[in-house]
Amino acid sequence: MYVVGFNHVQYMVIVLVLVTRLDLVTGCCGVHLGYAAWFEHDKGKNRRLKQAKEEAQAEIEQYRMQREKEFKTKEAAALGSHGNSAVEVDKETVGKMGSIQTSYQRNREGVLGNLLKMVCDIKPEIHANYRFAG
Repeated sequence: MYVVGFNHVQYMVIVLVLVTRLDLVTGCCGVHLGYAAWFEHDKGKNRRLKQAKEEAQAEIEQYRMQREKEFKTKEAAALGSHGNSAVEVDKETVGKMGSIQTSYQRNREGVLGNLLKMVCDIKPEIHANYRFAG
């Protein structure tokens, strides 16, 4: 039942004020108890939201740690194979350097002999493109 000239929101406010004044006079706190219950419900809701947020953060952190661990494992495997390649390259380099040294020692005298022979054996010739002025 509405009072003439008021909409339902204004009517509810009037009823709430009257009930609150009645509670103050009688010493009963029914309206305040309702507000207190709503406030506790709201605090519980906030606590649940906060707890859900913390659980989500923990789950995200756990997932991030798991993915980071997988990445480190794959990275170590990739770098480990790269390290093995470096060792193989070093061994191959040492082997090739040894064969070059051996070849140098074996062919040194022959190459020096051929070089000295070409430098010391002089045969004077006229160049094919030379033109006599004449």
